Amino acid sequence: MKPEFTLQQDVSLHSLNSFGINARAHRFVRIENLAQLQALRTQILADTLLGSLPRFVLGGGSNVILSDRLPHLVIQMAIMGREMVCETDENYIIRSGAGENWHAFVLWTLTQGYGGLENLSLIPGTVGASPIQNIGAYGLEMQDYFYSLTAFDFVSGELKTFLKQDCAFGYRDSIFKSGEQDRYVIIDVSFALPKQWQPRLSYGDVAKFLHDRDIATPAPIDVSNAIIAIRQSKLPDPAVIGNAGSFFKNPIVPAELRNQLLQQYPDCVSYPQTNGDFKLAAGWLIDQCGWKGHSGETVGVYEKQALVLINLGGATGAAVRALAQEIQADVFKKFSVNLEVEPVFV
Repeated sequence: MKPEFTLQQDVSLHSLNSFGINARAHRFVRIENLAQLQALRTQILADTLLGSLPRFVLGGGSNVILSDRLPHLVIQMAIMGREMVCETDENYIIRSGAGENWHAFVLWTLTQGYGGLENLSLIPGTVGASPIQNIGAYGLEMQDYFYSLTAFDFVSGELKTFLKQDCAFGYRDSIFKSGEQDRYVIIDVSFALPKQWQPRLSYGDVAKFLHDRDIATPAPIDVSNAIIAIRQSKLPDPAVIGNAGSFFKNPIVPAELRNQLLQQYPDCVSYPQTNGDFKLAAGWLIDQCGWKGHSGETVGVYEKQALVLINLGGATGAAVRALAQEIQADVFKKFSVNLEVEPVFV
């Protein structure tokens, strides 16, 4: 592996974030192998100015809202590679470099005959970013098939293996998002995919898609095709309309509040949780406040899905934050429910 890397100044990140914000990074480096990352750490330790900059690790740029100017050292992870490492009696252990595109990786696992990740098809971003957010959709979270990851420790300069219990996974959360986001850089991620695969069809849209096509016994690729079609019908393509996917987390509330809401709003969408709480549909709450299809000067709300904020042209991080705060205030005023933002503001 070649340790040489190119450290750039004042770099546009417009094409590197899915919301399409025309942000600029004070310093920028693209990392394609471990040797480059180790060499970068050495230079940071030797260069007082470089070492004083805050670090920001950029994957696919699909879950971030950037400021116009980032006074950071932005590190874009582009370590590639995917392989079946080994197998146990129950699982195939599949490893991917952090820089691999998530959706392309999912499709690769399916073409190789490894089912399990199909419900996470078409989620934007990279494999390395998937544990940070603990991505999830259609009844599955990344942690359900997570096996381990390898991370580079910028403090010690060593590699560390994280098992599932080390990652503190939560709902769209992990230790890498809320605890150690500045210390570790994820190098690769491994998944344990089941040999005895069973489809996850708890969402009605998925079951209906398969039923309408007379697919009584779906294969993993059939479920993936259903997920792709459903997502394309509801969510805008970031290549066409800048967005960061689902902008708000589905709030989890006590049963008492959910029951109060049902009395006032019988159509309130909710899902029971194992601890007795209920998950509410953030999109439904926002829609009831009249935000779906809203158009501001540069930022709006997608007409087909109130959960998605979109770039109408020339959006800034400040404008996105302002609209998000307006929506949060309206939802709290009407329903007494706090909405949490999914993307990270930088």
